Amino acid sequence: MGFVKNIFSKKKDEVENVGGMEDFMTLIRVYLQAEMAGNMGLTNINMLPDLATFKRGLKIPTQGNKLGVAEKARCRKMMGQMYSLPDSFFKEIDAAIKKNCRNVNMMQSFMFQFQGFSSDLMMQVGTILKWKFRIPAFMKKALKDMTRDAVHKIMTSNSWKDESSYKTVYSIRQYQQHLGFSEDWMTDYSFNMMLLAKKEPRKKEDLEAAREMLRNRK
Repeated sequence: MGFVKNIFSKKKDEVENVGGMEDFMTLIRVYLQAEMAGNMGLTNINMLPDLATFKRGLKIPTQGNKLGVAEKARCRKMMGQMYSLPDSFFKEIDAAIKKNCRNVNMMQSFMFQFQGFSSDLMMQVGTILKWKFRIPAFMKKALKDMTRDAVHKIMTSNSWKDESSYKTVYSIRQYQQHLGFSEDWMTDYSFNMMLLAKKEPRKKEDLEAAREMLRNRK
């Protein structure tokens, strides 16, 4: 997956965190911008910097004189292969953009809200999971289940121990209501972000923590 970072790196020797959360977020932004371009008929690619770099880096020809169509298909294929994301994940993004982006001003507002939604969601999921975030990759299913439980708690529970969590949860719900993403989408998004943000734990205590987590789930 290093070629993604190579496309967007200013220096060829910038290879740290290859294939990690940065690549995932970059491709998410490319997909968002490609869908906006195709949906709104945008022609000025300079308004869409991530899409422009992606298109030029992979030399993707414009399809049917419509910016965003070929780029969206290429990005979606890449993300499906790299992260095993279901078709429903992309369909929800398409629906959110169709609902919230009808002009350039709305597009800018959407990107701002999506960034806030993403930041708050990851902060609260991480707060709920705590050390469980640091489990080895072979326990992906367990992490996915815990992520799903955390997202559901965020969307349904009104009992939080601290004021910060309460405010963050309220913010997430406001974003979710406006953007329209489902709990399944939020789970897929959060799970991939967490999985890519960490490296394989090598310390003995990380493995012991993972084993304890499994014992507690029985």
